[in-house]
Amino acid sequence: MWRAARRPPLQVGGSMDWIARTNQQLGERFGGRFTVRTEREHLVLEGESGDWQEIVNAGFLAAKAAKHKIAGCLVNDTKFTGKPPAPMRVPGFEDQALEGARPDVLVVGGGVVGCAIARELTRWKLDVLLAEKECDVALQTSSRNDGMVHPGLDLSKGKQKYWYNRRGNAAYDRVCDELQVPFAREGQYLCFPKKVPTALLYITKLYWNYLGVPNKVLGKKALFRILPNLHPDLGCGLYFPTAGCVCPYNLTIAYAENAIQNGAMVSLDTAVLGMEAEGDQIKAVRTNRGTIYPKVVVNAAGVFAEDIAKMAGDRFFSIHPRRGTNSILDKKAGPIVRYNASTLLTGHAKGAHTKGGGVIQTVHHNLLLGPDAVETPEKESFATARESISTVFDKQRKTSDKLHQGQIITYFAGVRAATFEEDFVIRRGLYTKNIVHAAGIQSPGLTAAPAIAEDIAKLVLEQIEAVPNGDFDPIRPAIVHAAELPEAERDALIASNPDYGVILCRCEQVSRGEILAALRRPLPCDSVDGVKRRVRVGMGRCQGGFCGPLVAQIIAKELGIPLEQVRKSGAGSEILLGATK
Repeated sequence: MWRAARRPPLQVGGSMDWIARTNQQLGERFGGRFTVRTEREHLVLEGESGDWQEIVNAGFLAAKAAKHKIAGCLVNDTKFTGKPPAPMRVPGFEDQALEGARPDVLVVGGGVVGCAIARELTRWKLDVLLAEKECDVALQTSSRNDGMVHPGLDLSKGKQKYWYNRRGNAAYDRVCDELQVPFAREGQYLCFPKKVPTALLYITKLYWNYLGVPNKVLGKKALFRILPNLHPDLGCGLYFPTAGCVCPYNLTIAYAENAIQNGAMVSLDTAVLGMEAEGDQIKAVRTNRGTIYPKVVVNAAGVFAEDIAKMAGDRFFSIHPRRGTNSILDKKAGPIVRYNASTLLTGHAKGAHTKGGGVIQTVHHNLLLGPDAVETPEKESFATARESISTVFDKQRKTSDKLHQGQIITYFAGVRAATFEEDFVIRRGLYTKNIVHAAGIQSPGLTAAPAIAEDIAKLVLEQIEAVPNGDFDPIRPAIVHAAELPEAERDALIASNPDYGVILCRCEQVSRGEILAALRRPLPCDSVDGVKRRVRVGMGRCQGGFCGPLVAQIIAKELGIPLEQVRKSGAGSEILLGATK
């Protein structure tokens, strides 16, 4: 028998004394600025503050008090009196391209989870439409994370996260093989200072074994034999072989392309603006590209999942955005830490809601450092701060003192979609019946994506009768990267298509043939950044300083548009103003 996730039984009883106790605790800690009450089957936090962190802390307290006592989650109805957060960015145009469309399933959100769900649904004979408000998939959280496939070190069995991480991790070799996406399962090293006796780590093995996480204790000699550039103050470590790394945006694009191969439609620049419901059923979904009439809606909208739930009349959880900043180092720094590594018990802050960050060896052989975790009311603020970068480096230099900020070639921030329960919301609607939620997807959401997609598809099939798609093809042919081929194969490829012999990006050894291939894939790609995400042109130390203009010229010629119309990313990001001579 299939079960979406394990959830302890509710402890409702006949008393609401816990509400009074929670309000008393909120009053004592926050001076009466916040209160809670129940509404239908969820909890509501009310009050106001100009301190966003204070609102978040009040939410944590209330959510913890409500654990196992209500069917829903905590809804944040407080008023933030600080600087108002920016409204959701939406495409700056309207048309009728989707007017009257009647898909079986509308998936809202083109992140890794939404695209994985769309692909999973095409295993069945269903009309699947994925709507993404950005000009490409994977432009928010799914391209703004460290790409780590987590072994599940800090997840409790009482969380949906634990079970989905476990299943998702196990699926990665198969999924990446099918989608032809590079995946490195080289493990994770958790390092400890000299003051921690190696014998103590053997005791911790009882905990890891209880969680079902394979592990191995390493003394100092064994640890430094594998990672010789670790900080000299480290003395022992634990090795977790099931950890790995993937390129998150490559995986998301591959999921979307394979979904299209198998009959799904992906509509970019498509924002959901409202819904019409009758009773407990969604009847229509209004977008900037027309009104859609789906049988079932899948909510995979990331930081906007709460907004989609509210439109559907099914708001029983809240998202509090959490920003994390990562730095990417030059490939010359790659050999410093050859495998994923992080350090514990070296004096960094405890209690932060983050996997803790680390030094990640990416599948493309750059080192990535981060992330940190900063609560923010802004859902789409990807600004980076010097303080965040310095905090991350100060911490990771305790893993290796050979790391320094001069090695950075770029940095970026992403916003995670955390609930106050710090768990996923994978379920059918609580009040609206034909919506299925894949919400609260923060770390380890990338790891869990394959398993989440399987379960969401099963929840959809509880509402729609469908037969298996006998033509489903799980294999998605990847773009050939000529520089990685054996010499004989590369020579044959160039002989058949000379464009693969013209190298335009010297840093990453990307050919003209690969750029043209990226522009001709099933998923539309018509911007410099879109090509960059697909074949890594401009990802090297010069960050496109030399190859960027050449890529723009190829795009203009391939699309038959003036060079002045070539965009860096979405609408309004045209690179050139006009001719100077």
